[in-house]
Amino acid sequence: MKLQSGHTSEPLEGEELKKQMEDFTGYPRGLVRLHPGRWLFPTKYTKFGDKIFNFKFRSSDVVVMTYPKCGTTWTQEIIWNMVNNPDLNHPSAQLPVMARSPFLDFDMLLPDFTPGESNPILENLFKKCETIDADGGVAVELAKSLPNPRVIKVHMPCTLMPPSMLDTCKVVYVVRNPKDVIISYHHHSRIISLHGFIGKFEDFVQYFVNDDLVYGPYWLHVKEAWERRDHPNMHIIFFEDMKANPLAEIKKLNTFLNINLTEAQLENIAKYTSFKEMKERFGEGEMEVGFFNSEIYKREGGFFRKGETGDWKGKFTPELEAKVDDWIKKNMSTIGVNFKYNI
Repeated sequence: MKLQSGHTSEPLEGEELKKQMEDFTGYPRGLVRLHPGRWLFPTKYTKFGDKIFNFKFRSSDVVVMTYPKCGTTWTQEIIWNMVNNPDLNHPSAQLPVMARSPFLDFDMLLPDFTPGESNPILENLFKKCETIDADGGVAVELAKSLPNPRVIKVHMPCTLMPPSMLDTCKVVYVVRNPKDVIISYHHHSRIISLHGFIGKFEDFVQYFVNDDLVYGPYWLHVKEAWERRDHPNMHIIFFEDMKANPLAEIKKLNTFLNINLTEAQLENIAKYTSFKEMKERFGEGEMEVGFFNSEIYKREGGFFRKGETGDWKGKFTPELEAKVDDWIKKNMSTIGVNFKYNI
């Protein structure tokens, strides 16, 4: 199937599909591979990919773009409050982040549903956009309906987004070291039923280094953003720098977004968007969204789990760590990004 981005999609078949279906319960319709790039997505991407590629961004938009588990939700919350809630008194601030800052490519991950279905996250989305056309994409329609300034999340790589995006609006791309990404994405894929990973950890690592996880390849995702780092509308943040000194990174965002918040406002937002504060505000309601594996949630923690740098330590066997280190060494030279594995 030819897509308007110029990519061609082909369904996974044979042993490759069989292995994925055995290890992931969240992709009942299968998966597709996009060329060039070998991007991997659930089959429903073929329904929504062109809608994302043709999405109309506004000059006041801020796009938060990341590979999964690189600090997306944290960055969304920081930026949404900076542009919409600088005095921390906005009436919508207690809504789930996704209801205020839509996840544009979420529809390809969702099961089929209809308006009125009993699911709090979906009900929130419908409340925000009463005339929503579910067939056209709940997240896409929600994003269209929101007033300025919008903060929109995407996990899509640059080449699958509208070519005019960077010339139209601000884009904040968040990078995280791949070892911590593996650990966090593994937990996420187990606890979120939309992925439903039930395989072994060593198999998950193999999927990651083989570019066989949804939204992969990791390196190409980072490379496409890194190549655009000098565009005046692109701002790249390292997760590790945000953890080390969040206020300093928020001040850089203040300059990049040209919103001129005061020192007091910036300090208040830094505190308000700390991991501890966000977990207290939103962590208790996580299970209500209906996408969590309750057993793993109770045993190992939910979406707001640790938010740490260096969580990978002690999680890999020596053999797995050597494999990941070799993979990093092989790919680092292609993009020239220097990662931080400790802070």
